[in-house]
Amino acid sequence: MEKKVQHYYKLKAKHKEIEKELAELRQEIVAYCAGQGDTDTVIGSYRVKLVTQNRKEYDDEKLYNALADPQVWRLLSKADPAKVASLAKLKVIAEDKLTDTYTVKEVTLLQVEKQ
Repeated sequence: MEKKVQHYYKLKAKHKEIEKELAELRQEIVAYCAGQGDTDTVIGSYRVKLVTQNRKEYDDEKLYNALADPQVWRLLSKADPAKVASLAKLKVIAEDKLTDTYTVKEVTLLQVEKQ
């Protein structure tokens, strides 16, 4: 079992290194494409796309104050955007009550496909 734990530890360390390297490469590729003014381009034999998304980031205090029922807040426990969106979709929370409880953050996603 010690060998499995050791192997797991090594893989987790390698995983951290790979994620760090991916983040650095992603940043360089996004900067390059932005500098070129491209959101969809071919580089060598790879197609690179930048996709922009808007994500809501909720303010816990404002959201708590907007929710009339403390039982609903217990379902959330903290402002998880996916949970809030689900509760709004299910009409547990009225969408108009959420209006001033979040800011919209623009996020750029990087997609790379082999041609």
